[in-house]
Amino acid sequence: MNYANIKTCDIADGPGVRTALFVSGCTHHCPGCFNAEAQDFAYGQPFDKKTEDFLIKELQKPYVSGLTLLGGEPFEPENQRALLPFLRRVRQECPDKTVWAFSGYTWEELTGESRARCEATDELLALVDVLADGEFVAAKHDISLRFRGSSNQRLLDVAASRAAGEPVWWKD
Repeated sequence: MNYANIKTCDIADGPGVRTALFVSGCTHHCPGCFNAEAQDFAYGQPFDKKTEDFLIKELQKPYVSGLTLLGGEPFEPENQRALLPFLRRVRQECPDKTVWAFSGYTWEELTGESRARCEATDELLALVDVLADGEFVAAKHDISLRFRGSSNQRLLDVAASRAAGEPVWWKD
């Protein structure tokens, strides 16, 4: 997996100050995508042990609330396979930090039958606290929405959703 960007003091993609990892590769190709260059799986730099170590160090800073995964598309199967071992490490080494993930796939696609499903999906979702789901839709763009670009996108509390057997919306 490659990554397109890392932001160490991100305040736009989840609550508090966050470390954001923008992965490369996305097959959605949403018109008006804010990060279209990251749709190419070959774009950016290789996601390697050195990059993981850097992210863990950043996450361990006391003022950082957590990690946010964006893209590109974190839930493309090839990206899931690379992110899963990293998220296991984040949960082990930074247990007090939250993990947010942004995906063009919906909760229903990630938990049902879809091209996004692979052997890593269920465990990867279990390691995420909040999922922002749904493709960006330019016609539904709304700058008043917190942590979302268009009104069709939702914020789901993943643990509560799994326990309830239905989507539970994250509350600000």
